[in-house]
Amino acid sequence: MAALYFWFDPGRVSFFPPCPFRLLTGLDCPGCGSQRCLHHLMHGNIRQAYGHNPLMVLLSPYVLTGFVLQYSPLRKTQADFHRRFYGKTASLLVFGMIIVYWIGRNL
Repeated sequence: MAALYFWFDPGRVSFFPPCPFRLLTGLDCPGCGSQRCLHHLMHGNIRQAYGHNPLMVLLSPYVLTGFVLQYSPLRKTQADFHRRFYGKTASLLVFGMIIVYWIGRNL
């Protein structure tokens, strides 16, 4: 799946699905632009990626660190770090950031 986003620009080809929330309401959801953002991130175009979905660019290091800690042997040695930065409180904070971003991008 990642190869599709690397090789094909969602802004130029039509086989990527459009956002259903935007189709129904005309408003942007927190993920709107994330397909184009991911394509540009994979090519190192951070400025263009930020233009499509700033939240995705800003949270990418956090998400990638979480994946590394979850799916590598580091999880056992860094359990306290993982619990602190990816536990319930952290999840609620990230969820709150997403909600604030969602409201802010539609004002």
